[in-house]
Amino acid sequence: MTRSTVDSARLDVLLRRVKLEVETGVLPSVQTAVALDGELIAFETWGDADPSTRYVLQSAGRPIVAGVVWKLISDGLLDVSRTVASYIPEFATNGKDAVTVEQTLTHVGGFPLAPLAYPQMCERSRRLEAFSKWRLTYEPGTRLEFHLTSAAWVVAELCERLTGHPIDEYLRTELTGPLGLDSIEIGPSVAAQSNVAPFTLVGVEPGNQAEISPWGPWYLARPEVLAAGEPSHSIVSNAADLTLWYQALMRSSLWRRDVVEDSLRIRVTLPVEGERGGTRSVPGNVALFVAVAGDDGIQRAFLPVTGSPSTFGHGGAPSQVAFADPETGLSFAFLTNGYPDTGYEQTRAGLNRILNIGNLAADCIVSG
Repeated sequence: MTRSTVDSARLDVLLRRVKLEVETGVLPSVQTAVALDGELIAFETWGDADPSTRYVLQSAGRPIVAGVVWKLISDGLLDVSRTVASYIPEFATNGKDAVTVEQTLTHVGGFPLAPLAYPQMCERSRRLEAFSKWRLTYEPGTRLEFHLTSAAWVVAELCERLTGHPIDEYLRTELTGPLGLDSIEIGPSVAAQSNVAPFTLVGVEPGNQAEISPWGPWYLARPEVLAAGEPSHSIVSNAADLTLWYQALMRSSLWRRDVVEDSLRIRVTLPVEGERGGTRSVPGNVALFVAVAGDDGIQRAFLPVTGSPSTFGHGGAPSQVAFADPETGLSFAFLTNGYPDTGYEQTRAGLNRILNIGNLAADCIVSG
């Protein structure tokens, strides 16, 4: 890792750019943080929120789930080359017996939209029953299609089988607790959601009671569903702790350094299949449950092109992103609770906005 510093003028440009999202009325609140070499450099909140506010991370929380996986590997409990069924026999049905843990973690497992709904997700026996009913929609390893909730449910069961603890408890006792990152939580109870930013509809005229689209992440606006703790999307955190989580992934002895390095190796580079059957032309660079920037200059998963090729992280609905650059030691998080009616930011202007913010963040670093 090269010795780097944060350029104060560039940091100021970044923070003023983020603040504009609230000042211009685009978003109801934003929270952002920057850290370098284990230290929090900046942590700011604007709009209808305060520093104690936690945000529902959606897919931007996947690197937290990844950290659980990397810990299981570090402790010699998990071998990703083995099949899922070798750990979870209930999974070995309908042709899924050959699916490996690695294929599941890299979203090529063949069961991307396998269903597990509320309230069935609340009971382990019913989750295992769902596993046994899931079917493959393509041959494992042949297509890259994000396993929106299914892969994380498999991770949760792997964690419980291998450690004897549910994933939320394991995360708290083995990782976030020792690290002092107390705002990070999978599935906060309804009583603990008072500081979670509420989903807020944006992009409509005042007084317009437009009906919210039934698809997308809006179901997580229900406190009882958020509390059910679907691992891929129901993680909450403030921006500071999320940024420091990335610092821990890069630096902490809780994970073996060789395991982290191997987990960040790009394992799948395939065109990303769209949720509705379309194919995006940009290939995904997928490591173990995180995206990696790569060296082709193509922007993917909201990751910046102004950082190093080893920059890793993940974006999430509605337009949230967090990442770290192992080459410079920088980590960054941008969180919001402003959702368009689709639940996901799909406009060109909106996507360009968040990509611009990520690039400004990665560009805060100068070599010492």
